[in-house]
Parts: sequence; C-alpha cells; structure tokens
Amino acid sequence: MKDELTTEERELLHSWEQGEWQSVADAEPLDRYRQAARNTARKDKRVNIRISSQD
Repeated sequence: MKDELTTEERELLHSWEQGEWQSVADAEPLDRYRQAARNTARKDKRVNIRISSQD
C-alpha cells in the first residue's frame, strides 16, 4: 500500500501550506465535536442479531 494522497488530500495540504487555515477562537464548537467523536467511537452497547436459517 502506497502513501499516495488523493486529489482532495493534496488540495487540503496545499491550502494548509499556503496559510489559508485559521485557528478557531471559540473552543465550544471544538469541545462539542470532540465529544461527538468520542461518543461515535465508544463501544458500550451490546447488540444480538438472530437470523433464521431460512434467510
């Protein structure tokens, strides 16, 4: 597997290198997104799925 970048990744890297990105002054949205990411990755529920043998 090669570490080649996709077109979108190259565009993002180029814009970053050109200094087109700015830091977010308000940390509240970042905290909300950080918590959403944690909740998405959390594995705290068990799910059992039963399928009949005819399916």
